[in-house]
Amino acid sequence: MANRREEERERLRQLREERQSTHSAAGRRRLLIGYIAAGTIGVAIIAGIVVAIASSGGGGGAGGAHINQSSGSTNGISPDERAGTPPPAVGVANLKKAARQAGCLLRLHLKDEGHQHIPPSAPTPNYKTNPPTSGTHVEPPYQQADGAYSEMPREIFTLHSLEHGRLAIQYSPDLSEKDQLALKGLYDTLYGGALLFPDPNMDYAVAATTWTNLLGCREYRGAITLDAIRDFGKATWGRYGGEPVRGFSIVGPTPLKPQS
Repeated sequence: MANRREEERERLRQLREERQSTHSAAGRRRLLIGYIAAGTIGVAIIAGIVVAIASSGGGGGAGGAHINQSSGSTNGISPDERAGTPPPAVGVANLKKAARQAGCLLRLHLKDEGHQHIPPSAPTPNYKTNPPTSGTHVEPPYQQADGAYSEMPREIFTLHSLEHGRLAIQYSPDLSEKDQLALKGLYDTLYGGALLFPDPNMDYAVAATTWTNLLGCREYRGAITLDAIRDFGKATWGRYGGEPVRGFSIVGPTPLKPQS
């Protein structure tokens, strides 16, 4: 009789141990699954942060193009992510003197050609200056986002940016790669609230525009041309157009306060 009770107790003990072993194994499996899920979520979060940093306009924007999409639209225009050549220190800080030495035409306070908005599919109006400095332009949100581009955006896109105080630096695609990279290097120091792109339609080698203001240079003369552009930006950026320059987001050093 005693032996039978001992056998029953032993059988029950073995059942308890089997159940505990089963529960422990299930718990380990749940814990392992939890670790895997947490790791997957962590990787996804890190990847999302990396993508967000790479695609944002902060701290330089997308690559070396400084595209700030919170300031407008890229309108399908390819960015210019080339590494520019750092510019020399300012040599001539007087706008009229720098423009004269660089052989540039300086036209300030041109006639305002209007502020009418049109859809992005509308034909390009006839402007009185080339490149244009004011006039009918695209409706929001198709204003060209701040950034450097490897192609020329439509003028109706860039004019809306100028209306909000932006500076647009333009160059002939015939300009040598070395000179283009010098302009890109200058742009890298003042890209907040500014644009850079080639313009095959203008009669200048290099030009800079703000709303109702134009600096047109028939040739690129190196450091003095860079001085003229910098001085033009300091004198006219954010001051013309009738719309607040900070009405669209600004990221980075501006033409008014460039990076030294």
